[in-house]
Amino acid sequence: MVALHARRSAPSIHAWAAAYPEKPLIVVLTGTDLYRDLQTDADARQSLALATHLVVLQDAGLAALPAPWRSKAQVIYQSARQLLPAVKSARGFRAVMVGHLRGEKDPLTFMRASSQVLAPNIHFDQIGQALAPCFEAAARAQTAQTPAYRWLGGLPRAITRQRIKRAHVLVNCSLMEGGAHVILEAVQSGTPVLASRIDGNVGMLGADYAGYFEVGDDAQLAALVRRCAAELDFLQGLQSQCAQRAALFIPFEEKRLVINLLASALSY
Repeated sequence: MVALHARRSAPSIHAWAAAYPEKPLIVVLTGTDLYRDLQTDADARQSLALATHLVVLQDAGLAALPAPWRSKAQVIYQSARQLLPAVKSARGFRAVMVGHLRGEKDPLTFMRASSQVLAPNIHFDQIGQALAPCFEAAARAQTAQTPAYRWLGGLPRAITRQRIKRAHVLVNCSLMEGGAHVILEAVQSGTPVLASRIDGNVGMLGADYAGYFEVGDDAQLAALVRRCAAELDFLQGLQSQCAQRAALFIPFEEKRLVINLLASALSY
């Protein structure tokens, strides 16, 4: 059995372990598992105890696991097809944030940052459906009062990837992440990232990455966007750092690690 989410899949995990105690059980852990549920939910912790194999989606995820379970865990980065980098527009600078508007993604920090960047050539685009009325209201109000900001709502994945590819930076403001797919999509599109300094993002981009801001710090994010727009060397440095991580996110490597994991499980 391969299960996604230690807490959400707990009933199935527990039923499988009871019915087939000698058979392999792989549990893939998400950000809510690692950075919330394992601290508060007994069922989630029991899922880890029952698993024969654990998977985390970025390097820092191993450290978030309780020590007794790290020995049966491995890192498998998710992947995305590489896109040919776009020639970025010279007429303006565009920051894009991608993800449905919900609490864990902290969409309000991106909105607040757009209010602090007054340069007419810098633009903020937010892509994602509002999953609560408060976020829809905030996005509509921000669009009305801030010329630099646009809320584009939910878009098809292919269109979203093209917008990421054509943006100058992708922004990730999340409060918790297991391993943000949108970050690796940006890296695989030649677009550098500005990200909140959380374990899930550091595990994707590396501890020495220069594009972090503190969680919820809209002023720091705004300053980074302004610096990227004004200092080509800084922006190119971020792009170079992202390019050094790209080999982690290629489909062949994810496929190889998944096949090895299943072979290991079947010989368990």
